[in-house]
Amino acid sequence: MTGVLDDYLVDPKVSLLDKVRMQAQVLLPVLRALRTELGRDKADALVKQALHDWSKQLFAAISDGIEGSPRRKWATIQSVWGEVSGRELEVEILRQDKETLDMDVTRCRFAEFFRSLGEPELGALLICEVDFDIAVTGEGEVSLERAQTIMQGAPSCAFRYRFAPQ
Repeated sequence: MTGVLDDYLVDPKVSLLDKVRMQAQVLLPVLRALRTELGRDKADALVKQALHDWSKQLFAAISDGIEGSPRRKWATIQSVWGEVSGRELEVEILRQDKETLDMDVTRCRFAEFFRSLGEPELGALLICEVDFDIAVTGEGEVSLERAQTIMQGAPSCAFRYRFAPQ
């Protein structure tokens, strides 16, 4: 099933957590150099925008390669993303029906990794914000609200998906 994300994953045999660790090995020195040169706020804003643009374009391109309705495209990407990221998460499904998917992530190894580096903001950009870029592939048929994340220091990540009537 991971074929949908093969270009993103580069090597599907490498776990997403290991891939993120590799990204962090490159991004952290660049981010720290930018902070020294530009100041923390300006550097963080620049990196945030660059990573957001990259993620948005990536998932839009993946979506373009999937047949069907926007909701089907979202479901396909979400399923595969859940498959590759879910190995690093503990999740509790609170409600799942045709209108709603409510779930809480109660453990996140990505957050543990980035918090150990003292860079939860970078982790949020590489991992947490991707969920919204995936939701956008649903083109209004899928919406996501998330008031809290473990990466931000909360005890859980509260995912609240809503689906437009079909």
